[in-house]
Amino acid sequence: MGIAKISILFSTLSLILIGFGALVGYFLGGILLWMSIFFFIALGMNIFSYVKSDSIAIKMTRSKIIEKSDNPRFYDIVEKVSRQAGIPIPRVGIMPTDVPNAFATGKDENHAVVVATSGILQMLNDDELEAVIGHEISHITHKDILISSIAATIATLISYIGNVIIFSEFFGGIGERNSNSGIILLIAAILIPVGAMFVQLGISRDREAYADEGSVRLLKKPDELISSLKKISNVKIARRKPILNRNTRKNPQPGAYSSLFIVNNFSTHTLTNLFSTHPSLEKRIENINRVRSELNI
Repeated sequence: MGIAKISILFSTLSLILIGFGALVGYFLGGILLWMSIFFFIALGMNIFSYVKSDSIAIKMTRSKIIEKSDNPRFYDIVEKVSRQAGIPIPRVGIMPTDVPNAFATGKDENHAVVVATSGILQMLNDDELEAVIGHEISHITHKDILISSIAATIATLISYIGNVIIFSEFFGGIGERNSNSGIILLIAAILIPVGAMFVQLGISRDREAYADEGSVRLLKKPDELISSLKKISNVKIARRKPILNRNTRKNPQPGAYSSLFIVNNFSTHTLTNLFSTHPSLEKRIENINRVRSELNI
């Protein structure tokens, strides 16, 4: 992903946050003060996300960094694909849930982490798992993981601020001064996080398609990638309730971080699925087959 797209994402999400501050300042007084506060919040979140993007995602998903002895099969596959891609071997982690999925995170190739869920390690054979890891390694080589982590972090902050305002309005905080102002601010608190979500949508779908393409070009295993995507997506279709068992009960739903995963099968809401950060399975298969034809494999 180029510098231009990174700059656009930084700027757009930061402007949404600063605009949120201006709106709060308009109704509460001190527009410049509130814009400045939200500007420094945005700046701080950008810097913090850049430096700590890997540890944030690992903590939010309750993943655990492992050694080779903990899971030799998974570790060997990550090593193999990394060497084939010509990048340093990233840290390897496992997310303790039976939901099959995987993600990569980190600010650059030297600080990357590849995480798989315990569910995907049980579900996929070696070739399928290798194709999935090829997808995640492609995110690293395309430098996608930094931008995804920053988008998720700032979107989470915007949603959190919106929830605080909504909570305050319902319980008589902000709305006590001026009922009309309170209503407008409440509406903004609902709509602005939606705007942040659409910024994520603007890049996430292309990002996933490029990573699928990268896996096929690197490993020449289009059938295995298609098979793995179908298996993971079938879990999404089959499960319509929050996924809780003895392995996942302590794990929160990833929320904004669901955009990091190879398939967003953590969401159970129709509206969320409608505005998915990932292309449809059909479009992904079509894209993979296009690359297959181009490479004649």
